[in-house]
Amino acid sequence: MEKSKVTTVGSSIGIVLPKSIQAKLHVKKGDMVSFIETAHGVEITAYDPEFEDQMSAARKVMDDFRNSLNELAK
Repeated sequence: MEKSKVTTVGSSIGIVLPKSIQAKLHVKKGDMVSFIETAHGVEITAYDPEFEDQMSAARKVMDDFRNSLNELAK
């Protein structure tokens, strides 16, 4: 397990990623990361715009067909 200290960055806070974690995520300075809430906490992954597009499309379908999906779930 690795750890990192939360630090001040301007008027915000940030976490410095250790080099080993940067390598595992394949990220470098300026790259984006995603935070995904899971049953075990929050997962940090490299940002994938294609995945974000797919999730946006899925959210739209779920919103458009909310009632039908609720009935199917019963």
